[in-house]
Amino acid sequence: MCGRYALSKLPAELIEEFEIHTGKTLPLLPADWNIAPTKQIYLIRQGSDDKRELTTASWGLIAPWSKTVSDAVKSQSIAINARSESVDVKPTFRSAFVSRRCLIPADGYYEWATELTAPSKQPFYISRSDQGTMLFAGIWDRWVSPTGEIKESASIITREAVDPLAKIHHRMPTFLPKERWDSWLDSRIQKLDEIREMMNVASPAEGLTAYPVSKAVNLVRNNGPQLTVQVELGEPETLF
Repeated sequence: MCGRYALSKLPAELIEEFEIHTGKTLPLLPADWNIAPTKQIYLIRQGSDDKRELTTASWGLIAPWSKTVSDAVKSQSIAINARSESVDVKPTFRSAFVSRRCLIPADGYYEWATELTAPSKQPFYISRSDQGTMLFAGIWDRWVSPTGEIKESASIITREAVDPLAKIHHRMPTFLPKERWDSWLDSRIQKLDEIREMMNVASPAEGLTAYPVSKAVNLVRNNGPQLTVQVELGEPETLF
């Protein structure tokens, strides 16, 4: 599961880092070290010219059958993550998985330990060891409200965690190697076996680091880079 994450980079930085070619004017999202479901987030997808496009969407895929805005928001809260094992069959996700895939940039993400005996639900911050931007594999979709307003939303695809992250929580986001990014974004690739194979990565936790952080991140109203600062745990609560 991935329920909170951080991103402090500006659009211009993401456009340069990931070689995005777009003339689209984006809303400037504030640096956010406590991104929560239904917030607006940045995502990278295939544009109309088949080049990478940076855009925004709300976090949590809106169920296609939602009848009202209230229904749409409720559906988002249970669709922030799509399990890699079932994303191709779940009604909420399967259409987006076939033709509307994306990459979601992050500085790092938070996970609440469920595999440790103590302390209960201790948050950990997980990021790249080299401090680079990580990209979650994701899906996105469009929903049209009864008044005609178009709302775009996205979900992060998760998978079974591997060591050492499995010592914290049994799920983790799906990460793809750089050489698969373009294929993942390519909406013309729609064969399920081919898409699923892209998510089959030999060492999905390679290059990642994890450490405990303050429980202040538990409250959405708390924000700032201090949330990602490592804290010390008592000897009985040490991770490894």
